[in-house]
Amino acid sequence: MAVTLRLARFGVKKRPFYRIVAAEKTSRRDGKFLDVVGNYNPMRSPALVNLNEEKVKRWISVGAQTSAQVLALIKVHIPGFIEAKEEAKRNKIREARKNRKARANK
Repeated sequence: MAVTLRLARFGVKKRPFYRIVAAEKTSRRDGKFLDVVGNYNPMRSPALVNLNEEKVKRWISVGAQTSAQVLALIKVHIPGFIEAKEEAKRNKIREARKNRKARANK
């Protein structure tokens, strides 16, 4: 089961607001979801974003992917979290390459 953090549209015509939800990748945009991790209201000035930081971190730690819009919102409202995960992934790859080269040179 692939889980993604994405926006689910609510509201009325021309007055949308969105819930940030954890849903299966194959479910519809406004269909069944597993968990609500926040909400986003672009109609307010400035746009209102509420994220439950614990839920976001938990879902990402268990392997949930993020849509482009949700990724941008997380980068703004939970600074350093996504960047730290990406840096850890890069370091793991570098270490694996270094070990592979060391084994090849033996």
